[in-house]
Amino acid sequence: MKFTVATRMNAFKESVFNELLKFKKQLLAEGRDIVDLSVGSPDLPPPNYIMDELNSYVNKPTSYGYTLTAIEEFKEAVCTYYNNKYQVSLELQSEVLMVMGSQDGLVHLPMVFANPGDFILVPDPGYTAYATAVAMAGAKPYPMPLLEQNEFLPDLSSIPKNIADQAKMMILNFPGNPIPALATVDFFREVISFAKKYNIIVVHDFAYSELYYEQEKPISFLSVEGAKEVGVEFNSLSKSFNLAGCRIGYIVGNQEIIHSLNVLKGNLDYGVFLPVQKAAIAALTVETDFSDQLRATYKKRRDKLVNGLSALGWKVTSPSASMFVWARIPNGTTSTKFAYDLLDKAGVVVTPGNAFGESGEGYVRIALVQDEVTLERAISQIKSSGLFTND
Repeated sequence: MKFTVATRMNAFKESVFNELLKFKKQLLAEGRDIVDLSVGSPDLPPPNYIMDELNSYVNKPTSYGYTLTAIEEFKEAVCTYYNNKYQVSLELQSEVLMVMGSQDGLVHLPMVFANPGDFILVPDPGYTAYATAVAMAGAKPYPMPLLEQNEFLPDLSSIPKNIADQAKMMILNFPGNPIPALATVDFFREVISFAKKYNIIVVHDFAYSELYYEQEKPISFLSVEGAKEVGVEFNSLSKSFNLAGCRIGYIVGNQEIIHSLNVLKGNLDYGVFLPVQKAAIAALTVETDFSDQLRATYKKRRDKLVNGLSALGWKVTSPSASMFVWARIPNGTTSTKFAYDLLDKAGVVVTPGNAFGESGEGYVRIALVQDEVTLERAISQIKSSGLFTND
């Protein structure tokens, strides 16, 4: 029997992530020592108080029914968290919606508002789920280049008027993946003005909000006056509390946008497992020094990697936030070739920048997902590879 997939699947080709994974497995089978710094998945566990909360509810026989939606206590926790962290007041019933990890909401939201042929403004380079979201909606992406000379902020003035007139949505991500840049209040004000002028929904992906290493803290889009009029913000517990596998996050902001997504979500799933919601509530409400400890751990990793690479002659910029290093590669080679060379000759896996969009060419993304000892080993293997010489 012959099966024909839907034409929408033409948008989903085998990615460089899968190709690199195959090569990595091949080298592992040959006995090579491989250090994987490609996937942005936390290697650390959540704190004990969160695991204890999860465990206590897992052992209750009454925890296994459908939750259908967020329990009131979860929404209260989100409201408290945003008020304490960002001085943002949220209306419990209409401005908070739970999702199964922020990616779940990010991929589905364009399907609610964009028709086939509409434009969605996306960061370039940007998180690969944004391209998936655009494709699933049948919309057309319009890339907003994130360039070093613009401090990796989109130049809204360069967007043609005819594109802006047809755009339904703008997706932003600060601190970002793959680029660990921070937005400014002035930039967000410009975004709000632009969105009002062209009637564009703004979607801010704030998944790395707790991962910052200097005095400057990431800015919640909703903390800027007028933001709720034009958009929403997604946040997640995956990176901030090492709950990536639990798949829980939330969207906050504009009531109409949240209501419309809730209508779709009501036809797609039956809610998040109750013990996971309870664990998330503990994460958002219990006051501990866990976030400070997590930031300190990532900062030590960042410094170990950046200083080690610099000593080899690979000058990379030290990120002030997120869990990635966005590293410019030597001239004369492509991002993909360099990533394969690094894997083949040094046994270190990174992600070529062009996997995230055309403007990512010339860079690789390095994830801070290994301990300092392993990062030291990666640096040693790169040194032995001969790819860099510190003249």
